[in-house]
Order: sequence, then structure tokens, then C-alpha cells
Amino acid sequence: MSNKAQGVEDSASPLTSSQRKIVVAVMIMGAFVAILNQTLINVALPKIMEDLHINPSVGQWLTTVYMLVNGVLIPITAFLMERYSTRQLFLTAMGSFAIGTLVCALAPIFEVLMIGRIIQAIGAGIMMPLMTVVILSSFPYEKRGAAMGTVGIAMVFAPAVGPTLSGWLVQNYHWSSLFYVVLPIALISFVFGLIYMRNVTEQTFPKVNIPSVILSTIGFGGLLYGFSSAGTNGWTDPVVLGSLIVGAVVLVWFIVLQNRLDVPILRFDVFSYKMFSLTTIINIVLTMAMFSAMILVPLYLQNVRGFSPLESGLLLLPGAILMGIMSPITGKIFDKVGARWLAVVGLGITTWTTWDFAQLDLETTYTHMIIIYSLRMFGMSMLMMPIMTAGLNALPNRLNSHGTAMANTMRQMSGAIGTAFLVTVMTNSAKAYGESHATAGMDKEAIVHLGQVSQVQGINDAFVVATGFSLIAFVLAFFIRKDSSLDEQPNT
Repeated sequence: MSNKAQGVEDSASPLTSSQRKIVVAVMIMGAFVAILNQTLINVALPKIMEDLHINPSVGQWLTTVYMLVNGVLIPITAFLMERYSTRQLFLTAMGSFAIGTLVCALAPIFEVLMIGRIIQAIGAGIMMPLMTVVILSSFPYEKRGAAMGTVGIAMVFAPAVGPTLSGWLVQNYHWSSLFYVVLPIALISFVFGLIYMRNVTEQTFPKVNIPSVILSTIGFGGLLYGFSSAGTNGWTDPVVLGSLIVGAVVLVWFIVLQNRLDVPILRFDVFSYKMFSLTTIINIVLTMAMFSAMILVPLYLQNVRGFSPLESGLLLLPGAILMGIMSPITGKIFDKVGARWLAVVGLGITTWTTWDFAQLDLETTYTHMIIIYSLRMFGMSMLMMPIMTAGLNALPNRLNSHGTAMANTMRQMSGAIGTAFLVTVMTNSAKAYGESHATAGMDKEAIVHLGQVSQVQGINDAFVVATGFSLIAFVLAFFIRKDSSLDEQPNT
């Protein structure tokens, strides 16, 4: 990517209404395919492991490395957006993603598939923060909610439709079909970007600070790897502990360095704006609660009840469609009334439905789960984008890229922490229940039944914890206020 050499074509300028719609549409397409790709591979992992003759611990790296590359790239996207134009970054992101997708589709061995996933993740890591900053820079304050709500269609629909699509493809075709489905969308998005994308952000051309990049990579990467591994390897595993300790120490070093630099690559003074800090905390807690259903419901359906991956994915689909429909509607409501009451109502519904999921048993009907999950997604549709937008609206425009990078980084971290914590609760609870109810001389049928009941108990206890997360976010939501001032001083 060249910067100043790009010339007039990449200079930031206000967009007309039609240009703005085209730019947003191109961004949504790119974001949709990037998020869809992230969820497609989970269902296909068993088939990939069988075909490439790898064990689960090795195969899991296909999802872990994607998350890690995303996690280390997102914090430096603020720097990238100040150094390079919107158009340059979008084409780099989609080009990288398309190349990685092609490598994955053609991969004959695991190592090549891993390389493809890394190249894909580089593109996806740039795409998500870039899309948010483009929206903030392109739309006036009073219209950002509707715009972010429209973008939310991609952010909420893609993760939910992914498992259904993946289950159907893997059930009927080779696992490489997952990437062949994604590739045309990525290429179309790249071509549209080449033709229509315009620069909407101001470039200040900061100099790269190599120590900051290294510390950010080790700090955030170490924590992400530690938390993502803790759920399966245990919190006392030496690698997990080592990753968490090194990541935490280096991250503190990184923060100290950023506060001393005149031009940091990630500005932590965004937390001096109270509404941004509050909404970030709510989103952290909310993300941890949100991951409960995404992880625990498929485990219950497939491992306990014996449903196929496709049936498991289909259960999530009505909720995804409902959330996709509601996202632009809640965005428009946000522009009129702010985030507080949307968040209060949404979190009330989310808390109730999460508690209902904590009452599962071996006879819970498929229909009941569809209804509760769809209601939960209805509640969630009022939360993620409005709360994030409320926090970013509290920042002056000069901090848009840093606030977006920080919010996305915190969401990535909380997702890893929430997953690890809930899996640990589920595993320990199931083990304790099984040990306390096991008796000498149990026949094979009784042992199998106890195993199923123990798993259900573990899942229920994890949902109880997730309900607690939702309740904390519910209380905090009452403190959100609609802040219409965009001054350069922290809100008081």
C-alpha cells in the first residue's frame, strides 16, 4: 500500500447521498463474507480432521489462528486508518481475504489450509473496524443509528446463518465447498470496491512505532491465546498460564508506552469519555453472555440430544432472520430515543430467555428451544449496535478510529474470556454432578443416562452464570444517556 502517492483520488471528501449508499453497501458485503467465513468452519472441523488425518488439538488451530490474527491486527487498525486511505485498506483487506479463501479451497494438506486461514484473517481483521469508522465518518450524528443498524444485518445475520449453511454443505459436499461459496462474494466485493470505494477518513501519515506493534501483538495475542485455550486445556495448564502472564505483563508495558508517545498507535485516553467507558463495559459483559447460547445450545443439541449439525444450525436460523430484520429498525429507534431504553428492554428480554435456557432437561422440545432462542435474538437486536454506537458517538471525530479499534479489541477479548469461563463452568459442573450421583454396580444404560444428565446440568449451570452477566449489563444500561455533544473534551 502506498500512501501519499495515491494522490487526489484518495483525498478525503464529503460523499453525496448516492455515493454514501454505494460505499456502505460495498462495506456490508465485505463484512458479511468476512464474518460468515468465521463461523462456517466450526461445523466442518470434524470432516476436515478426518480428511486431512489430523487430531482435534491440531485441527482446532484452524479456528484459533484465525481469532489470534484478528486479535493482534484490530488494535493497530487505528494506526492503519490514519496512515492509509479507506480505499487502500478496503482493497488490501478484501484482496487478502479472497487470496486466503482460494488457498483454503485448494489446500491439499493441513499446513496449506492454515496458511490460507492466516491470510484470510489478515483481511477480516482490517475489515471490521474499517467498516465502523467509515459509517461514523460518512453519516451525521443524528443518522448514525440507522446506518449502524443496517450494517448490523451483516454482523448479526452472518454468524447465525453460518452453521446452517456449513452443516448443509458438509453433509452434501466436500468441505472445500465452504470456501468456494465464499470466494465469489469476496471477489465481487473487491471489484465493487475497486470501482466505487472512496476515501472518507483523514490521513495524518503517522510514523510506525515498531516497539508498539511488537508489544501489541505479544500482549493481545498472549491473552487471547491463553483464554481461548483455557476452556479445553484447563486454567492450570503451563502453556495457558504462561500465555496469560506474558500477555498481561506485555500489555501493561504497551499501555505505559502508548501513554508516553506523542502519536500512539492506540489511544487509551478514549476511556476518559465516561459514556464510551460505560458502553464498553456493558458490551464486554454482554458479549460474554451472548457467547453462552452460541456455544452451549449446539453442544446440548448434538452431544446430548443427538441432533445433526444441520438440525442444530436450523434451530438458530429463525432467530438470525428476526435479528436481521430488527437491526435497521432498532437503529432508527436509536436515532430518535437513544440507547438507554433499547438496552433496558433488550437486556430484560435477554436475561429472561438466558434464564429459561438454564432449565433444560432431556425432554425439552426442539420447538420450545426455537421460540426461546428467537426471543433471545430479538432482545439482542436492541443491544449490540445501539450500545456500541452510543459509546462511539460520545467521542470526537478525531478519535473515531481509536474508539472503534478499542471497542472491537475489547469485544474480541471478552468473547475469548466468556467462552473459556463458560466452558470451564460447564465442564466442572458436569464432572461434579456425575461424580456425586455415580453408584457402584451401575449398568451401561444407567452410566450413559447419568452422562447425559451430567452434561445437561453443566450446560444449565453455565447458563445461570450467563444470566448473571446479562443481569449486570441490565443494571448498567440504566446509566446510559443520550449525549448529543461532540466536543473535544471528555464528557462529564
